[in-house]
Amino acid sequence: QVQLVESGGGLVQPGRSLSLSCAASGFRFSSAVMGWYRQAPGKQRELVAIISSGGTTTYGNSVKGRFTVSRDNDKKTVSLQMSSLQVEDTAVYYCYSLGLAGTNWGQGTQVIVSS
Repeated sequence: QVQLVESGGGLVQPGRSLSLSCAASGFRFSSAVMGWYRQAPGKQRELVAIISSGGTTTYGNSVKGRFTVSRDNDKKTVSLQMSSLQVEDTAVYYCYSLGLAGTNWGQGTQVIVSS
């Protein structure tokens, strides 16, 4: 069965950096689109970043230039490096996959940006 397990969330001060990681299993990782979405309290889930099987990346407008998504097909992981974090980045971050196994989501990891 498909499993996406996020790690790396936590509390961080504005302007600092934080890295998230997602370990995937149960599907053909190398051929799947992988990425991250987030949902802040009272708001809809929104795109953060996705990366195709070929390495093409797409970012949400609010994180362009600050966040970097990457994948390791050998380790079956997708990572999100977040820098220059802002209070507005506070949200639950969800790992995402789209492939032959359909669309799948992780359980989410909380990121709180606060001084």
